[in-house]
Amino acid sequence: MAKAPATTKRNQSIAKALHIIEAMAASEGPMRLQDIGKTVRLPASTVLRFLKTLMDHDYVEQNPDTLQYFLTLKLCAVADQVKRQVKIRDVVHPHLLSLSRKLGEATSLAVERDMLVVYIDVVEGPDHMLQTLQRIGKIAPMNTTGVGKALLLDATADEVDALIKSRGLPKPTSRTISTKKSLVAELKAIRDRGYAIDDEECEMGVRCVAVPLRDYSGKVVAAMSTSGPIARMTPDRIEKIGKQFIAAAATVSRQLGYTD
Repeated sequence: MAKAPATTKRNQSIAKALHIIEAMAASEGPMRLQDIGKTVRLPASTVLRFLKTLMDHDYVEQNPDTLQYFLTLKLCAVADQVKRQVKIRDVVHPHLLSLSRKLGEATSLAVERDMLVVYIDVVEGPDHMLQTLQRIGKIAPMNTTGVGKALLLDATADEVDALIKSRGLPKPTSRTISTKKSLVAELKAIRDRGYAIDDEECEMGVRCVAVPLRDYSGKVVAAMSTSGPIARMTPDRIEKIGKQFIAAAATVSRQLGYTD
């Protein structure tokens, strides 16, 4: 039998076309042929061939007066179709399974609804000891959980004020962050660190590590986490888990269309 190639040869033409589309999308307006060529580092004659093909399929138009090229809203129509197909839970679930198996701990996915955390997917750990804390449909305050703080990562001062006015800052344990000053400071620490920690702030005896997930808009749209008893979730292990979750979040966010 013939030996299969180690890698599949990539289509360079498609790569060039995508590069042109991305360059035009990033510009502040219509572009001249020469400017597109300089941006993507291709000869103008090569760029022109790609532009004509894109025009034939209604993805690009040319202004007859200025001769500049611009993308059409057909790309938006395609994006809307893709958005309807992509469900965050479906994208994230395989990663939750993989992380749970590697760590031997429960993992979860949560989103924000009406300034509250809502868990939309949970993978139980092998000992099932945390199933009462995390279950699909469970609602929790934003300030008491790792996922809640991860979801608040990009919150402005006005948005933090709105949260406090609407939901307050409940304090289920003595370790829960319950003041605006401490919450703002914690969000800054999360930005610097890359991941959020729930250090017995929701339930005594339990620690959690959480990371934000971003979509194509760059916004935080969900957060995923892992939780375990403090005997296993030591500071050293939390740091290692945090690095694993940062890497996993980068992969998930790319799948959701985010580009850093």
